[in-house]
Amino acid sequence: MVVDDLSAKTLLPILKENIAKEARVMTGQAGQYGKLSATFTGGHGFTRHGQGGYVDLVDRTIHTNTIEGAFSVFKCGMKGVYQHCGKQHLHRYLAKFDFRYNNRVKLGVNDAERTEKALTGISGKRLTYRPVGA
Repeated sequence: MVVDDLSAKTLLPILKENIAKEARVMTGQAGQYGKLSATFTGGHGFTRHGQGGYVDLVDRTIHTNTIEGAFSVFKCGMKGVYQHCGKQHLHRYLAKFDFRYNNRVKLGVNDAERTEKALTGISGKRLTYRPVGA
């Protein structure tokens, strides 16, 4: 999903719609995430990147390393393989990288299993390119 601004007013409804209320949410210290503790019962942990902190020193489970690693793979793929993506297709590229990241060898998914999951996921679906407004 592409958003026009990163204000709390824009982001909070999107986060509420897409994250389970019981989830524990971890973010950077940006101000627009300030009210997440009241929204998610699992809590809200954050890192202080502006002060050189990338892992909370009291609770080392609070970090953003996982998402930063995932987006690093995404950015390298977009720059090195695809090179350009229109806004209308961004969600498709993100879904592809999300699938690959969550079905990788490090997590115990080999090439054959990943292929089987991909084929199962596309069964009965057809990608068409219709002109806008058609």
